[in-house]
Amino acid sequence: MAINRREPATGRSLADDIRGRDDRELATLVLSRPDLARPAPADLTSLAARASTRASVQRAIDALDEGHLRVLEALVVAAEPTRSEDLHPVLGLLGVSEAEAPTVRSLVDDLWARALLWRGSDGTHVVRTVPEVLGPSVAGLGPSYRDLRPGAPVPTEAQVRGALDVAPEGARTVLDRLTWGPATGVLPTGPAGTTAVRWLLERNLLVSVGSDRVALPRETGLVLRGGRLHRSVRLRAPEITARDVSARVVDAVAGGAASDLLSRVDELCAAWGAEPPRVLRAGGLSVRDLKVAGRVLDVEPERAAFVVEVSYAAGLVGDDGEIVPVWAPTPELDEWSASAAGHRWAVLAKAWLASTRAPHLVGSRVGETPANALGPGVQWPAIRGIRREVLVELASLEPGMAADGASIRERLHWRRPLRSATLLDGAIDGVLREAEWLGLTGRGALSSPARTLLGRATATDSSIPPPSTLTQPPLDEVAAAMSPHLPAPVDHILVQADLTAVAPGPLEGSLAAFMRLASDVESRGGATVHRFTPDSVRRTLDAGWTAADVLDTIRRASRTPLPQPLEYLVTDVARKHGVTRVGSSAAYVRSDDEAVLDAMLATRDLAPLRLRRLAPTVLVSDTDPRLLVDLLRDGGFSPVVEGRDGGVVLTGAEQRRARARRRTAAPTATPVDEAFTANLVAGLRAAEASADERRAEERARPGPSIPTTDPVVTLALLREAMADGHGVWIGVTDQLGATTRHLIHPRRVEGGRVYATDEAGRERTWTAHRITGATLDTP
Repeated sequence: MAINRREPATGRSLADDIRGRDDRELATLVLSRPDLARPAPADLTSLAARASTRASVQRAIDALDEGHLRVLEALVVAAEPTRSEDLHPVLGLLGVSEAEAPTVRSLVDDLWARALLWRGSDGTHVVRTVPEVLGPSVAGLGPSYRDLRPGAPVPTEAQVRGALDVAPEGARTVLDRLTWGPATGVLPTGPAGTTAVRWLLERNLLVSVGSDRVALPRETGLVLRGGRLHRSVRLRAPEITARDVSARVVDAVAGGAASDLLSRVDELCAAWGAEPPRVLRAGGLSVRDLKVAGRVLDVEPERAAFVVEVSYAAGLVGDDGEIVPVWAPTPELDEWSASAAGHRWAVLAKAWLASTRAPHLVGSRVGETPANALGPGVQWPAIRGIRREVLVELASLEPGMAADGASIRERLHWRRPLRSATLLDGAIDGVLREAEWLGLTGRGALSSPARTLLGRATATDSSIPPPSTLTQPPLDEVAAAMSPHLPAPVDHILVQADLTAVAPGPLEGSLAAFMRLASDVESRGGATVHRFTPDSVRRTLDAGWTAADVLDTIRRASRTPLPQPLEYLVTDVARKHGVTRVGSSAAYVRSDDEAVLDAMLATRDLAPLRLRRLAPTVLVSDTDPRLLVDLLRDGGFSPVVEGRDGGVVLTGAEQRRARARRRTAAPTATPVDEAFTANLVAGLRAAEASADERRAEERARPGPSIPTTDPVVTLALLREAMADGHGVWIGVTDQLGATTRHLIHPRRVEGGRVYATDEAGRERTWTAHRITGATLDTP
């Protein structure tokens, strides 16, 4: 990037400072605060105005780590311009030795690079909006005595120390409770406490801020804290505690977890295709249906919620949108199921990383209601950034190094000190757990496919790269990274004499679908054990398979001879299957074996069906045919449904499909990367040159020159003038479109209006949208 630096200005404001930065410094500013680039500012003055807005400063401060935040707090409390060669006041407030001066100086330079500070001829200043964002209680200190008692003389440090030296024990107790925050308290009710507070108020060590509240002034608080803002300050990121795990083992474990996830997603979609659960009125999946899904997948509810949510994030399941809505597989499942295993995993991994839903919140309470899987209570946009931060921290370790969860939490607390510790801890634990289930980590270490998924994101001690600067790898590249580590699909099983079959690995597509239909999973692991039962065989026959087809399919897939018990099981179930048929003439039962009908009539448990004989081989009932089939099967019989033409109706589970979720095209905004920033800076330089020419032309005209400025710039300039007590020339359009000039002194800027006094000293109000531009009144 070419270097283009203007002559440094005397530095009256942030705008002067930014106009004096070279191209590389401007690019660093935009990359560290991408919100400044969208929409692209008109010129450098507009960039400076946007950088000083409350919303932008709030985002910038939220992104600071503990080291930068503590230095910024010290600069705010110092309240004086700070020179790089004299950091003693800042070091004293931080409570660090002179040896840390280079580190503090580096942090100050970083804050300046992010435009939270600006440099003038008298030193480094804090941007005016920063104290507003930090609030009146910086570092837990109360407001200054000047703010609490405007116009009153501020007690000196010697006066405060002298009063503290003779403070009675009760007064010291009150001060100890307020020293490290909060700096306000309620007046005590007892006589001893009232006496102590009165003593402190009389000596200006406390200030009354209401009828029953008092505040500890900042000056008193600093003396009580020994001149420090915090008990301890960590200027550098804590180290991550890690143990060595073989990278080969990590990838193997991750591959196994990924294969297991693919299998469970297949099972979930197959189960929901046959019997889709209802969508709750408030949205989401009921607790009962989540437990059913857990039993189907043979996992605990937390992991079932993860499988459900990642399937939803990948677009494989969704609300079918019917009058009675259900959660069902979408048409996208068919294409996904036909893909290679590596591609299928990559779809799930990228969907999870980009999802704004937090599966770990399922079961917790959001207000008065619990958060249900697939419900609105699990929506939490912050989780996407936390996922990325956790994975980037793991990526900072050498391959094969597993991080300790406690050290990851401590490091992220340092990186994001303004976040709620409780919420952050729960999110970090959830991300680490889900990353292990997903196959992004193995035994606590980041897998090589996960490193490919993250692209070139690498954490440093100073920062985590912003998402806008990262290039997301294509799906095929991520799939290729995982494919070598996934267990190869097998096309055979090992049938055993105890009616079980062992799958020595993940089964290939058609065989896996058959085994899910014809057997029940008994145990999982490196090898999956399937068990054939009368119910599972009947389920296969209900789907239209014949006994010969079932046995022939098992025989072709098995590497071991077909045991006689399995043949007996299939033929016995097939022999009974369809002997009894249920019709829909309210319903009727027909059987060539009269003894079977006699047994039905004699069975006490079937009495509620009110069966009665119409013919030696026919019974009728008022019960719904499908319910009649279920109850007869519960009674030990094996009926099938008969159609109107006398043929057998196949009652195999119909695979339901939800309508594909409409995916709106993502906005094609150019990422704020180095190339984009270089073009933006070049454009800002050209715009600034044009602005200089316009300002020169304005100065050549008689009277004050008022350039047309962006509304954001105008309001920022008015607020700055209000704070400094400067006059401002503004251009205002009237209802006829004519522009008039006014010299004003702003008093208040809020609600889209400017309250000020004009050159005649009259109080007037102007609406912001009628102000065409503004410039400071210079002598």
